[in-house]
This record gives sequence, structure tokens and C-alpha cells, in this order.
Amino acid sequence: MMFDPKILEDVMPDKLLDSHLRLRPLDVQDFKRNFLGLLSQLTVVGHLDDEDAFIRQFSRMKEAKTYYIIVIEDSTTNKVVAATTLFLEYKFIHSNGLRGRIEDVVVDDKYRGKKLGHIIVSVASHVAKKLGCYKLSLDCRDALIPFYSCIGFVKEEGRGNMLVQRFQDKPTNP
Repeated sequence: MMFDPKILEDVMPDKLLDSHLRLRPLDVQDFKRNFLGLLSQLTVVGHLDDEDAFIRQFSRMKEAKTYYIIVIEDSTTNKVVAATTLFLEYKFIHSNGLRGRIEDVVVDDKYRGKKLGHIIVSVASHVAKKLGCYKLSLDCRDALIPFYSCIGFVKEEGRGNMLVQRFQDKPTNP
């Protein structure tokens, strides 16, 4: 597991998910449960079809202890059907504070409309609070602002810009 599953205790009432859906940390076995296929519905994954490369990246992220990748698995299909990443950033500001960032929110297109995106982002938000983050942020397309606003995210006045430098058209994995 990417992180201790006990962190997810008490962050979501069981009744929110159907009985065949299970919320949990990303597991190294999720390579075989279509995790990368799910991510490819969000963005370009690249050539990560080698299980060993997946395991190496998983290990790097787990060792960093700043990645909390949360997934929802459908036990009837043994597939990961929703995921998000909570990334922690240690700061000197805010009394050596901890900032959280939500990244890579994705729900399988066959499962959209079932509130799984809302659930998984809400869970990540609760985990961030539980871990002591002073702030949680995310970047999204303008069309998704109403969705994230329903979960408690706000567009702060004077901070509505995200600027990017892209160094390659197609990401590569070391």
C-alpha cells in the first residue's frame, strides 16, 4: 500500500459507497487493476506498460512519504475506477506548516455521475485536514470550478491564475 490505510478510517461514512466499491490507498498490484488505464482517461500516461517501471515509480513515491494516492476499486471487476492524489509539501512558512495539493482526480467514464469524484476529493480533503495541512489547493479547468466549489474549494480573489512552464511535449519517465 502507498500509505497506512488507517489514515482513511473515520473520513467517510461507509454508506456513501455501494457495497462492491472499496476506498483504499493505491497498491502496487493496481498495475494489474487498470490504474494506468484509468489515468489515461485524464491525461497522457506515456509508455509505462512495463510492470517493473510501475513498481519502481510506486516505490519512489511510497518512500517519499508525501504521496497519498487514494483509489476506489470495484470488487466485481477488480478494476480501479476512481483515483486522486493528495501531495504534501513541507514549508518553512506557517510555522513549518504542511500544505496539501490535490492532483490527478479521475473517475472511469463508465462510473461517472455516481458522485465518486465528489467522494474521493472529499476524502482527500479530510485526510489533508487529519494530517494537519494548513491549506489544500488544486488546479482545474474553468468548467470544473462549480464541481470543486460544491466540495468547499473557493477561488480566492487575486489568486485565480495558474502559470505553467512545459519542458517537453510528451513526459518521459526515468
